[in-house]
Amino acid sequence: MATVVLLGTLDTKGVEFDYLRRAVAAAGCDTILIDAGSLGPPLATPDITREEVAAAVGADVAQLAAAGDRGAAVSTMAKGATAVVRRLFAEGRLHGVIGLGGTGNSALATEAMRALPVGVPKLMVSTVASGDTRPYVGAVDVTMMYSVVDISGMNQISERILTNAAGAIAGMARAYEDLRPAANTKPLITASMFGVTTPCVTAAREWLERHGYEVLVFHATGAGGRSMEALIEAGFIAGSLDVTTTEWADELVGGVLSAGPHRLEAAGAKPIPQVVSLGALDMVNFGPMDTVPEKFRGRNLYVHNPTVTLMRTTPEECAQLGRIIAEKLNAAKGPTALFIPLRGVSMIAVEGKPFYDPAADEALIGAVKAHLGPNVELHELDMDINDPRFAEAMAERLHQMLTAQ
Repeated sequence: MATVVLLGTLDTKGVEFDYLRRAVAAAGCDTILIDAGSLGPPLATPDITREEVAAAVGADVAQLAAAGDRGAAVSTMAKGATAVVRRLFAEGRLHGVIGLGGTGNSALATEAMRALPVGVPKLMVSTVASGDTRPYVGAVDVTMMYSVVDISGMNQISERILTNAAGAIAGMARAYEDLRPAANTKPLITASMFGVTTPCVTAAREWLERHGYEVLVFHATGAGGRSMEALIEAGFIAGSLDVTTTEWADELVGGVLSAGPHRLEAAGAKPIPQVVSLGALDMVNFGPMDTVPEKFRGRNLYVHNPTVTLMRTTPEECAQLGRIIAEKLNAAKGPTALFIPLRGVSMIAVEGKPFYDPAADEALIGAVKAHLGPNVELHELDMDINDPRFAEAMAERLHQMLTAQ
């Protein structure tokens, strides 16, 4: 029978978790209730106590309570809960995990959820699920469910919400338990894509699929890059076709689609073969035109659609981007190749298009070449990034790297 782990602070949410435990059991799953509370007595009987949770990271729950620092206590218990959840999963005793609460409980429970592999059911019933959920979801498959009312006692609304949540996690857990690995699974390849590099990635994906790979394409919107890196870190991926490194332009300049400072690190650290290009480093992303910061209003701006305004990167910014890309690739421990399209890094950076800027391209390419280490193969092709020949050259080189292993 599938087992659902219920994770939360029973000093504040004991009654609600007790109801949820019974609802999950009624939906056909075994349950393990973990108490990650620390400041008050538990209001329900857990299967794994707060003392066990704290001890998992060498902490003492009595000392946490005596200190009276809720923030420090939540942080410590989140780490302990993460260790316990990982252990349960490794032992085959976790087929799904559910939490409920406000900001504190949501932060604690989802920290543990994010430590589990992609595909393991994760459901967070939260008062903050209708707002910005990025701090809780991160780059993995945490499902957020809005509680509608505060999680403070049981009432007609909360009973309905928690019953629905129990049915959802029980159904996911049973499906997860029943899932069997497919025979002869194709090697998984990640690929990064943007609208202005779509022809390149499509052609490369089709080439790789013809040669026996399954390609997972990620939209380079910040969250997409983080998700791609997380899957690579989790060990699911055989090789990376990182065509579109544009998220670094947003990270450097201050656009809205940054993937953070660790973008372009996972493949090299794993390590897996990676073929990388400079896709869409000609642009920084903002929302509608009226959201572009005042300091950028005099720049080369292009309305991609009513909700997206693009800004051309300058030669100075491109030089910095070139150095960053080179440094990230230099740190790679596995086979790494960089492909440079000499006639344009995006659909709108080619001659005659709005972001055509030879000086910026020269700064980008010059900086990459100046800082690139000997461990990185360099391929310069006299074509733009969306030329089918460029796409197939990248795909073929990645295939060669993989078959050589």
